[in-house]
Amino acid sequence: MKGRKPRYDGSLVQLTRRFMDLVKAAPEGVLDLNEVSRLLGVRKRRVYDITNVLDGIHLVQKRSKNHIQWVGSDIKHITKRTPEQQKLRDELCDLTTMEEALDELIKDCAHQLFDLTDNKENAKLAYVTYQDIHNIQTFQEQIIIAIKAPEGTRMEVPPPKEDRIEVHVRSTKGPIDVYLCEVSLDNPDIKASENTDQLSCESK
Repeated sequence: MKGRKPRYDGSLVQLTRRFMDLVKAAPEGVLDLNEVSRLLGVRKRRVYDITNVLDGIHLVQKRSKNHIQWVGSDIKHITKRTPEQQKLRDELCDLTTMEEALDELIKDCAHQLFDLTDNKENAKLAYVTYQDIHNIQTFQEQIIIAIKAPEGTRMEVPPPKEDRIEVHVRSTKGPIDVYLCEVSLDNPDIKASENTDQLSCESK
């Protein structure tokens, strides 16, 4: 069972923040601890809890029995970084929201894809024609390799060599058909038929 955070810890954190506000406003970072105790409305012992820690990490030093001085980084410089930190925090929040939205979109797409492929009635429509590829603007003037293989086929692409690129395709459940398609508007040798259930291209 997770224990409840002590109230002392939480109140000390808030007290330290208020103490730092006083440091920022103090001339040359010098504070009268009696005045600090009065302004914070706590006993001086609680103020010492803060100053002893800051003194131990060399952020303050004692000027006299009841006076300390901030000797750490420029406190005003620290204050100036706050808007930048808030901006980064807001950007992180926006990115987290976007990531969650994308996760939901991917999950929804995966679910729809599963429903589509799991339906046996859709199996006879699971093909593309040469004309389908030809109509994709990104593939214009490109050489496309289309592979028709049974379920469970494995494909590996080793690191390319200087003179060639290799693609390894393996199947234990049936033959593999590989089609080399040059998508070009000016190539009359490659024709497509919308009535076929496979690419009408040069087979290799």
